[in-house]
Amino acid sequence: MSLRSSYNLLLLLLGLPVTIFVFFFYLYRKNNDAYYLLVKEKKESLLITGYRERLKQEFREQLVQKQIFFNKPIVDHDIEQQAEKWADEEFEKKVTETAQAAFAEQGKKRVTFQETFQDLLKRPNFLLLSFVPGILMYGLILLYSNFYLKYIFERLVMSIFVIFGVVVLVFTILYLSPFDPAANLLGESATQQQLDNFNRIYGLDQSYVAQLWNAIQGIVTFDLGSSYEGNEDVAATIANKFPVTFTLTILALLMAIIIAIPVGIISATRPNSFLDYTLMFVALIGLSIPNFWQGLIFILGFSINLQWLPATYNPSNWLSMVMPVVVLGTALTASVARMTRSSMLEVINEDYIITAKAKGLSERYVLWKHAFGNAMIPIITVIGLLFGGMLGGAAVTEKVFNISGIGNYIVDKQFVPDIPSILGGVVYIAITISIVNVIIDLLYAFFDPRIRSKMKKY
Repeated sequence: MSLRSSYNLLLLLLGLPVTIFVFFFYLYRKNNDAYYLLVKEKKESLLITGYRERLKQEFREQLVQKQIFFNKPIVDHDIEQQAEKWADEEFEKKVTETAQAAFAEQGKKRVTFQETFQDLLKRPNFLLLSFVPGILMYGLILLYSNFYLKYIFERLVMSIFVIFGVVVLVFTILYLSPFDPAANLLGESATQQQLDNFNRIYGLDQSYVAQLWNAIQGIVTFDLGSSYEGNEDVAATIANKFPVTFTLTILALLMAIIIAIPVGIISATRPNSFLDYTLMFVALIGLSIPNFWQGLIFILGFSINLQWLPATYNPSNWLSMVMPVVVLGTALTASVARMTRSSMLEVINEDYIITAKAKGLSERYVLWKHAFGNAMIPIITVIGLLFGGMLGGAAVTEKVFNISGIGNYIVDKQFVPDIPSILGGVVYIAITISIVNVIIDLLYAFFDPRIRSKMKKY
C-alpha cells in the first residue's frame, strides 16, 4: 500500500494519531540506529584521510581547465563555490556507499518509517491501544487485503467523480437553456416583480458558480430541495418514482437474459441453418421496432381487441407490467441474442475447443465448460451498456403506458426546466449505472481468470 501514493496518503490521514506516534517512535529508533552511528564513523574517518579536500582540489582543477579551454575568464569565487558543492555531493555519496556496504556485511537492516510501522503492527499491545484512534486506517488495510473489496472500493471512488462530472455537465446545460423557469410557470401575465420574487426564492438570481455550488451541496447532503413546479420535495418524489423504473428495467433485463442467451447459443451451434436464419431475422426485427410504436400496437392488440392485459400501468395489478416489460426488453433481447451468437461462433472455432472435442469430450460439456465462459465477456459488456441505456431511456415506454417513473418525471420537468428535479433524477440514474458497471467489472473477473489475476496484482 505504501508504494501507491494515493493509498499511502489515505493511510497517513485516516490513522493520523497513530501515524504521529509511530513517527516519534521512528525518530527515537533512528537516533539509536547502528546504521546512522556507522555513517557518522565513516564520515569522520574519510575526513581524517583528507578525501573531501582531495575531491575539492580535483574539481577546482577541472573547472579551471574548462575555463581556459573555452577562453573564459577565471573567477576564483565562482570556481571555489562550484568545487565546494560538487565535493560535498561526491563526499556524501561515498560516505553512504561505504556505510551501506559495511552495514550489509554485518547482516543488519536500516531503520525506516515503514519498517518501524510494520514492526509495531505485529505487536498485539500496539494493535489494542491504537485500535480506536486508528480504526479507519485498519479498516482501509483490511479492505486492501481482499482484492475484490479493494477493486469495488476503487471503482466506487471513481464512480463518485463520474457522478459529480455528470452533475456539473447537466447543470451547465440547464443553466444555458433558453427556457426561463419563472416565465414558463408564472405565465405571460406575470409581472416583473413576481418573476424577480420567484428567482429570488429559488436562487435563480445568483451567479452560475453559486447555483452550481448549492446544487452540489444539496446532492452531498441528500437535500435536493423543492421542485419549481408544485413545490414538492424532490428527494421524496424521486424515491417514490425511481423504484418503478428500476423494477421495469430489471424485469426487462431478466427477460432478455433468459430468452436471448439460449437463442444465441442455439444459433451459434447451428450456423447458417434455417433455424439460425429465422432466429436472427426475428432478432433483427426486434432491433428495428421503435418502442413507442410497439407499445401502441400491443395496447391495440392485447388491451383493446383481445382485452387480455390492462392498457395502462396499475401498481396493484401485476399484469399491467407485462406489456411495458416486453416492449422495453425487446431491443435488449435482440441485441444480446445477436452478440451471444457472434461471441459463441468466435469461441467454438478456437483451437482449444477443437482439441477438447478431439479428446472425446461430449459437445455439451465442451460447450458449457470451455466455450460459454470465454464467450461471456462481450455479452456482459453489451448487457451493461444497454442496461444503462434502458434505465435512462425508459421514458418513452413509461409515456406510452402512463407509468409514473423516473424517466417520465425527468421528461416532464425538462421543459420548465425544473433544475432540482432533473438533477435529482439524473443523479439517481447515474448512481445506479455506476453500481451496475461495478457489478459488470466483477463479472468479468468471475468469468475470465486473466482479469482476476490482474485484479490480484494491482
